[in-house]
Amino acid sequence: MSNFITFICMSLNLSAAFIFGCTGETITEKVGHLNMGIPGIMCLGMCGAVVGANIYCTAGLNNGFLAYLLVFLFTILFSGLAGLLFSFFTVSLKCNHNVTGLTLTTFGVGANTFIVSSIGENGGYTTISKQYFLYLFGSEFANKNWFTQLFFGYGFMFYLAIALAIITFIILKKTRIGLNLRACGENPSVADVAGINVTAYRYIATTIGSIIAGFGGAFLFLNHFKGALEYNISSYGWLSVALVIFTLWNPLIGIGGSFLFAMLYYAPSFFNFGQYGKLATAIPYVITIIVLIITSIFNKKENQAPASLGLCYFREDR
Repeated sequence: MSNFITFICMSLNLSAAFIFGCTGETITEKVGHLNMGIPGIMCLGMCGAVVGANIYCTAGLNNGFLAYLLVFLFTILFSGLAGLLFSFFTVSLKCNHNVTGLTLTTFGVGANTFIVSSIGENGGYTTISKQYFLYLFGSEFANKNWFTQLFFGYGFMFYLAIALAIITFIILKKTRIGLNLRACGENPSVADVAGINVTAYRYIATTIGSIIAGFGGAFLFLNHFKGALEYNISSYGWLSVALVIFTLWNPLIGIGGSFLFAMLYYAPSFFNFGQYGKLATAIPYVITIIVLIITSIFNKKENQAPASLGLCYFREDR
């Protein structure tokens, strides 16, 4: 029983990284941008968190608010700039979305390896993680029994990921801002005629989506890896991109989908798959392909990608 509870808790905890990445990419794709740079942006988000944590440790600070402030500030800076860069190339320069995104992923992975290895390990990272990021309600209360482990045994960023997914769903489905954003992704020329600033919406939505995805990288560093340095987290980013299709561009479904992917990620470690253990890690990608085929067969509009996804908008052609 305890082993099963541990499996569920670890899966729930890891799911936050996928929720961040999936929610960020959903916002980006809903506005019409196909950003394959999410893996690189998550790497840059981790990079920013490492820089913030290093400044905190170097300054000899001992304040939880400052720890969060520095980590979040540099995470937002690094991932936000990546989102602005993607928008500049695809909106202003009309560059191909796939090429720009893959280039950004390559840059993000390389920059993360270079910057993180240059800064190097610091025992203070583990201390920051244990003090401020691993448990929001304190380790003693969190580990009191199975109920507290399941519902209160996580850090602040876990609950932030769920809150952002719910808020994103509400904004996209229930507000005029969400309607305008979706209009930019479905038919930007019609949105433009209706007085919606397509350029502004695509810049802002892509930047916000990149920042949210960047939080996934910070979460992996300070929560999942507990302050240990990992030089390549792009695989988590690719799973997040796959999740967007798997969850039919719905942030609420993304919460459950992220938990499922996290369970499949940990399953080989907890259950004996024998010689097929490594094949189990490919299940999320296989499921995503199956979902894509099924949604294509039924062809319901609400389950399809935005009509203008990945297409540059030329105002002169409207």
